[in-house]
Amino acid sequence: MYLEPLKADSLVEAFVKRFEELIISGKLTIGQKIPSERELAKQLGVSRPVVHEGLIILEQKGLVTIRPRHGVTVNDYRREGSLAILQSLVSYATGQFEPHILESLLATRTLIELETVKLAAQHRTPQQLDEFRAIITEEQSLIPAQTQAIVDVDFKFHHLIALASGNVVYPLLLNSFRQVYTNLTYQFFLDTSVVDFVFAHHQKLVGAIAQKDSKKAVQIMSSLLDHGQRHLKTFIQKQQLKEAL
Repeated sequence: MYLEPLKADSLVEAFVKRFEELIISGKLTIGQKIPSERELAKQLGVSRPVVHEGLIILEQKGLVTIRPRHGVTVNDYRREGSLAILQSLVSYATGQFEPHILESLLATRTLIELETVKLAAQHRTPQQLDEFRAIITEEQSLIPAQTQAIVDVDFKFHHLIALASGNVVYPLLLNSFRQVYTNLTYQFFLDTSVVDFVFAHHQKLVGAIAQKDSKKAVQIMSSLLDHGQRHLKTFIQKQQLKEAL
């Protein structure tokens, strides 16, 4: 039976996590009807308010549909899901990346980053150029072993590119991806050998943005993303192999 008593500091969070895993893994199938709140509360060993609040959150994420007097049914998260479900997609059961999800995330990042850096080179302001240079100075003060600090400054750099694009949606979109983005880059920067390459490309990008050379900026960003994807995939494969042994 997939429903066992829940035990956690936050029962609502535990409920949501359990059903995210069941839906994403396919154990609960698209269109399947979920037991009533009363039955779920009984099987999980929690109160009905916990179940009700958990189902509301699942509906907000696009994972289920609640219809009064008709019950709760499982959605196709690919059609109905929102950005709120991304982190669960990345690490829904074991903390590992599902290959097809990783490929989708990386492809989406490439699409966004190439467009934002092109626009940033065209529309950046003098003040934003000063901010870019301040980030480069900050990067130069870090050592490769400072993984979390590097992750944070890397996000700040790419977020500034989105801001400098002049499109108000891009930085908001990147913020929505932040947890997933930093999850990926943290694993990437655990390989300290990549830090110098990344920071050197950041400097080149700032140079191209300063010159308002959008073509060069796109070329540099493309090189940076290609390098990052290759190393990230290799690193994750090695980690998963270690865990399997």
